[in-house]
Amino acid sequence: MTEKPIITRVFTSVQQIAATAWDALLALQATPTPFMRHAYLAAMQDSGSAVRDTGWDAHFITLWDTGPQGEQLVAACPLYLKAHSWGEYVFDMAWARAYHEHGLAYYPKAVVAVPFTPVPGSRLLAASDALRVQLVQTVQDWCAAQQLSSAHVLFGDAADHAALQQVGWMARAGVQFHWQNRSSPLSMAPHAPPAPPAEAACNPTSGPYADFDDFLAQLQQAKRKKIRQERQRVAQAGVQFQVLAGRQIRAADWDFFYRCYAQTYHEHGNPPYLSRDFFARMAQDLPGHWVLFVAARGGQRMACSLIAVSADATPGPDDRHGEAGAADALADPALPAPTAALHGATAYGRYWGALERVDCLHFEACYYQPLQWCIQHGLAAFEGGAQGEHKMARALLPVATASYHWLAHPAFADAVERFLEREGEGVAHYLQELQAHSPLRHSAG
Repeated sequence: MTEKPIITRVFTSVQQIAATAWDALLALQATPTPFMRHAYLAAMQDSGSAVRDTGWDAHFITLWDTGPQGEQLVAACPLYLKAHSWGEYVFDMAWARAYHEHGLAYYPKAVVAVPFTPVPGSRLLAASDALRVQLVQTVQDWCAAQQLSSAHVLFGDAADHAALQQVGWMARAGVQFHWQNRSSPLSMAPHAPPAPPAEAACNPTSGPYADFDDFLAQLQQAKRKKIRQERQRVAQAGVQFQVLAGRQIRAADWDFFYRCYAQTYHEHGNPPYLSRDFFARMAQDLPGHWVLFVAARGGQRMACSLIAVSADATPGPDDRHGEAGAADALADPALPAPTAALHGATAYGRYWGALERVDCLHFEACYYQPLQWCIQHGLAAFEGGAQGEHKMARALLPVATASYHWLAHPAFADAVERFLEREGEGVAHYLQELQAHSPLRHSAG
């Protein structure tokens, strides 16, 4: 009996692949995120945010099962030919310099990632583990045929890592800071599911935080005092917050958000990575996956932060409040969650901006308001993004992440492998040091 052949196709736009097929494959993965949705990747391209002119030349590597039922998408990943290393959050500029010093071209390179989005999750979409390994080999063979210097899979999950290890790619350790709803011990495994806290096993009442004060009660006294002082400074400055969830965010709200977002980039001397059109597409194609925290003083909006959520955050029809008053009602912790789908979901800190400077406003907008909202609505986790030891003081604890790398040049591959071994030992020690400085009153482990 002849096996059904698997064929490879490479597309230059995700729009050339049916959204239903792509998203159905994503739904099979262990750790899907909204950022690997067809609509999100399409918006990156179609808005001009991640395109060849900005250094992100998109290709989509796909495997198709050609059975009697017709062709079926069985494996896929986004791959970008990069002319630089910006917007990746896994830093390889030293590797590029080393290539240049030896008269070799490091760029273009291949990156399997979501542009500008350092959120761990499934990157190598596959219907089985065997097909995921085949996808990795296909990516490597394609990169070799294109005579690329290297290929890099960034912020994948455990299933991705297993496939990459099997093909022989090199692992690189990293660290991010995540908050858990009733925090778990520090994890040394790259993006492993969090283990329950040690005290939870013997304390049946140990569950999600009841409210923000319950969360603060788990922190060391000095950390608890500092957070209360920071929040008080913002309140004493006359700043109040309005929360808009999902489809409550209107075009005028998106406009205000983008004004703040762009200004913050310009203040740092850089143009914003993402265009206004990108967010317009999010409002149209993934409207339920966003929550906007808007700060106002004296009746005038002056700052905001935007987070993404893994479930639809739009208030449901059974809530006590109607749509007209929903924004104000959401800020009231006495009211019910917008939708039961949020229970156990994950929130992702993404973007912020301010038109005025207020002491501690960044912490309030980007951490305390989102954490209060997550606790109120039963979310399981809040991921704070790349880097930032300062997040530990807000009880975002360090977790290990990993990227995987293939270099075509044998001598450089050997040198990088030795470097990664030394760097990995340093990251392991760094995590241990961070664990010793946990902000929790009863540090697990």
